Amino acid sequence: MAERLILSIAIALILLVLVSLYRLIFGPTILDRILGANVIGTKTTVLLLLIGILYGDLGMFVDIAVAYALLNFIAILGASKFFIRKRDDFQDEVTGGES
Repeated sequence: MAERLILSIAIALILLVLVSLYRLIFGPTILDRILGANVIGTKTTVLLLLIGILYGDLGMFVDIAVAYALLNFIAILGASKFFIRKRDDFQDEVTGGES
């Protein structure tokens, strides 16, 4: 019974990942795309924990999930910083370097 509940939750999370994937691909702004990637990473972390519960070895999957969450966080920070610099460079080109 508990396994069926966990599988149902995992399927619901996968469907929510698909919604976030739509936002990642078709987001009107860069911020929407970054947010979509962050949400997918977070839901993947939760899915890893659910898999750990199903396999009965939660300790190992917690380590994997924490490492994945840290990589996701660092990647989102890097992407955000890159696009902020890119936007600032574009604004400098448009204004001719005037602030």
